[in-house]
Amino acid sequence: MIGSARYWREVPQRYRYEAGECAKCGKTYFPPRQVCGGCRGQKFKTVTLPNEGTIETFTIIRVAPTGFSREAPYAVGIVNLDKKVKVTAQIVDIPVDQVKIGDRVRLEFRLVQKDAESGILCYGYKFVPVTRS
Repeated sequence: MIGSARYWREVPQRYRYEAGECAKCGKTYFPPRQVCGGCRGQKFKTVTLPNEGTIETFTIIRVAPTGFSREAPYAVGIVNLDKKVKVTAQIVDIPVDQVKIGDRVRLEFRLVQKDAESGILCYGYKFVPVTRS
């Protein structure tokens, strides 16, 4: 069953930020692909993505979809993970009016939602601000 907790635990890119790097041209894909969009190569090596990046753009979700309405308003951004790939995820642990393009953020493994009917917990990645001293 695709929605089972066991299935999601076995998806490496969700839990270890693994991507596929084309052996032919070096382009990186997250999630991994079977065929490179750049050179059409079909051989990839597994690479671990950097866990920090820069916010390139974001939006504030004020009217949330089912399952997320209690979190609204919240920020969702596209983050460039140190020039490897761009990842879209929720930005947390910062007030939405303080999120800015160019901010440094870090990927963290967090609870995404709980299915109220089945009780299944879904985990994934979210971005948190990088604090510098």
